[in-house]
Amino acid sequence: MNTTPLLHDINAALKALNQVILGKEEQVRLALSCLLANGHLLVEDLPGMGKTTLAHALANVLGLAYKRVQFTSDLLPADLVGSAVFDPKTTTFHFHPGPIFSTLFLADELNRATPKAQSALLEAMEEKQVSIDGETHTLPAPFFVIATQNPQSQSGTFPLPESQLDRFLLRISLGYPAATVERELLKGNKGRAALPQLSQMLNRESLLTLQKLVPQIKVSDTLLDYVQRLIARTREDELCYLGLSPRGAMALMRSAQSWALLQGRGHVLPEDVQAVFVAVVGHRIIGRKETQGEQLARHVLHSVDAIGGIGVKNSA
Repeated sequence: MNTTPLLHDINAALKALNQVILGKEEQVRLALSCLLANGHLLVEDLPGMGKTTLAHALANVLGLAYKRVQFTSDLLPADLVGSAVFDPKTTTFHFHPGPIFSTLFLADELNRATPKAQSALLEAMEEKQVSIDGETHTLPAPFFVIATQNPQSQSGTFPLPESQLDRFLLRISLGYPAATVERELLKGNKGRAALPQLSQMLNRESLLTLQKLVPQIKVSDTLLDYVQRLIARTREDELCYLGLSPRGAMALMRSAQSWALLQGRGHVLPEDVQAVFVAVVGHRIIGRKETQGEQLARHVLHSVDAIGGIGVKNSA
């Protein structure tokens, strides 16, 4: 299959997104990489940093059906997945789907909801389906969850359990804009104000094709040796209390393949692993004492030697 037109469209989409999310090229590329790897994205930051704008911009550019739910302490699981409603005329129950039945679902301020409401996302994110009253309902494809999270230091938040954090392929943070970028925002012609100008660059079929291409990106044995050294270091380093699980390890590999695809390559290089490592690993490992996940991920990345001269493994 000739993927050149698709990669051209991806590059056009990235360029358009960077006109709205100013000065955050790496985070935008990570978000798109997460979608192509068939994962879900957690965006952790203070309010007002552009988290919702990023989700809305992705939906516009990629042609995804976008629905947003504001998570609050009184949110119920049925508010997300839907419910069976009794019809007195037919004396039967009919399923009314909730907002989660979309191709891009934004769970805004996920950690302001109770654990019961948070858990309603688990099956949807892992199995791409929801079960209600003994019946299973398949979610549309592609299905991409972007959840935003406020720092736990803010009042009214419930920490996400490790099992839920692990369902997110990547975690990113946008952070404060640079002074030059903020000046453009203050002028009022960039950022959210530019959303209506975004045009659709890809469609559902193109995205599904790209998602199928990600597992086909070649990985050499030498590259796998490097990845396994990184994984082992997360489990053996004296600063690590909880290392990377096998599922986390597979998430790292898939993310590196997706990043390589975005670079227009058919094989993974060490640079691809390094580009996604902190976003994949930072929320999955736990450090001892005061060492935070992202700090620990960077420590591991810098303490394991990279490799050169990667040979591409021939496909079977």
